Amino acid sequence: MRDKFDVVIVGGAAVGSAAAYFLARAGGLSVLVIERDPSYRDCATTRSLASIRHQFSTPENIRMSMFGTTFMRRAHEELAVDGLAPDIAFREGGYLFLATPEGLPVLQQNHATQRAEGADVVLLDRDGLGARFPWLATQDLAAGSLGLSGEGWLDAHALMHAFRRKAIALGAEYRAAEAVALDADAVRLADGRRVACGLVINAAGTGAVALARTAGIHLPVHSRKRCVFQFRSPAALGPCPLVIDPTGLYFRPEGDGYLCGIAPPEAEDPECHDFEVPLHWWEERLWPALAQRVPGFEAARLLSAWAGHYDVNHLDANVILGPHPDRPGLLFANGFSGHGLQQSPAIGRALSELALHGGFRTLDLSRLGWARVLANQPLRERNVV
Repeated sequence: MRDKFDVVIVGGAAVGSAAAYFLARAGGLSVLVIERDPSYRDCATTRSLASIRHQFSTPENIRMSMFGTTFMRRAHEELAVDGLAPDIAFREGGYLFLATPEGLPVLQQNHATQRAEGADVVLLDRDGLGARFPWLATQDLAAGSLGLSGEGWLDAHALMHAFRRKAIALGAEYRAAEAVALDADAVRLADGRRVACGLVINAAGTGAVALARTAGIHLPVHSRKRCVFQFRSPAALGPCPLVIDPTGLYFRPEGDGYLCGIAPPEAEDPECHDFEVPLHWWEERLWPALAQRVPGFEAARLLSAWAGHYDVNHLDANVILGPHPDRPGLLFANGFSGHGLQQSPAIGRALSELALHGGFRTLDLSRLGWARVLANQPLRERNVV
């Protein structure tokens, strides 16, 4: 078994496999992806809401997701292997961010930033919301920001495996193993073996913190549990985007039903690694909020629920991307705070550029590097769902 590579990527879910794909496509470097769970059963990609949006407050996030949309629209061509094209089921259903009068200034500021970056979004006042979405209760709202194109949802598992298959077809190798430490010139595995390399990419999700610690680096990232609830309702809404309520509640269509969720209050949101679902949230928090926003959801019925984890950057909710000044041979892509899947094409490309050229060649993502973390100068993302 080969024990030396130019680049070793720790973590083979959406971000790690996207990096492997872009590196393998560029050629010139040997690439190994180390993934401790090749079933991907519990990774953030598999358990995510599988959505993509352009409605962020940070320009870099908007740019990355806009590239993500461009990539996903042509993923069937980009990631085809031996003439077999993947179907990632990308549906551009849009996002709708709702705001009360108190939240209107922030919505307007974010909207201006998004428009300046070329996002196809429109502001609707209360009357406009009622006319476009007659099933929506609007009496407490001032406005909503609606994505007209480019935003929506997809099959996350299909995208991740499409990246993986294509990377392997282009020459990348995958190994089922657990990385436990980062040495100066190698990655140490749980079975005691070492894989020598010139460059390491830490794309280990919620496992990235422990891995970084072995290199003497503190990542300000915590694992936070997020739950998705699936329900059915007899209400016939017609076209429905992914709705973000001022309460933090979200919901979107899925098949003949809907998915929804809400982030817990800070006091109920500790570091967490279990997958237990607080089912009482449905009766106590979700159902009442859903029925208040969409009266037709009063007859909603819970079908199922699952839990996953965000790798939350508690400094500013933005990814930490690139090399640490003390370890230039170690690239980070951590702390996505729930945005990893949708940003995976752009992050994968960016990591390949850092590995091949030592800097960004397409999107300038330098503000997302370690400098702002070490200086304690957050680049805060205000639109975290």
